[in-house]
Amino acid sequence: MILPELFDTHVHLDDPRFQDDRKEVIQKLPEQGITRVINVGADRKSSQASIRLAEEHDFIYASVGIHPHDSKDMTEDDLRQFAEDSEKYNKVIAIGEIGLDYHYDNSPREIQQLWFERQLQLAKELNLPAILHIREAFGDAETIMRKVGKVKNGVVHCFGGSVDFADFCIKYGYHIGVGGVLTFSNAKKLVEVVKHVPLEKILLETDCPYMAPTPHRGERNEPAYVRFVAQKLAELLEKNVENIAKTTYQNALEVFGL
Repeated sequence: MILPELFDTHVHLDDPRFQDDRKEVIQKLPEQGITRVINVGADRKSSQASIRLAEEHDFIYASVGIHPHDSKDMTEDDLRQFAEDSEKYNKVIAIGEIGLDYHYDNSPREIQQLWFERQLQLAKELNLPAILHIREAFGDAETIMRKVGKVKNGVVHCFGGSVDFADFCIKYGYHIGVGGVLTFSNAKKLVEVVKHVPLEKILLETDCPYMAPTPHRGERNEPAYVRFVAQKLAELLEKNVENIAKTTYQNALEVFGL
């Protein structure tokens, strides 16, 4: 069986859960039909690890940024480093993941807001796509996104907002990132969103090692499992999986300038 090529736009292969078999997982991806992935930075350390992985593998790209969980520790030096990295390394293709997360409040909300705005502004200045993480903070996120203005390109990863928020994001230059949650039985809001927005505005992702799709829910997620997301999206939109794979792959190429 020839598998359609898929682009997993959000992975964390530097995570310690891949410590024992990272090399094997990565080596198998092309034969599993996963021919491009973006390893997403979440803090200074993981951003540097993402760059190393991207430099070592042709089909891996990197993003650099500070996740809202860790924004309490962010400094101006981090911003300078990310700007330098984006200039120095061609494989750094986005700023992220950045945003707001009010579910855990691991950093004070006003600090999250400050560094979300600063990093989003950096992406705009560098003319790079932004990878956003927005959880239970849609109103404040919209305020900041409006303040910074339209971006050239970006994605709201692991999208958890409403149809109205999806429409706003698309208007401001963002795509909708869809992962394993789509396969969950309680994903009614996300199902509504993917049926509403154009397929040309959807990107596929796993967010591995987190949020594994059914039938692997509760296990370590892997880029290969993005196939289950594509299959579920095909089922919901009443399209064949090859069409889903081809369209979302092209979407990702355009968003990230590849």
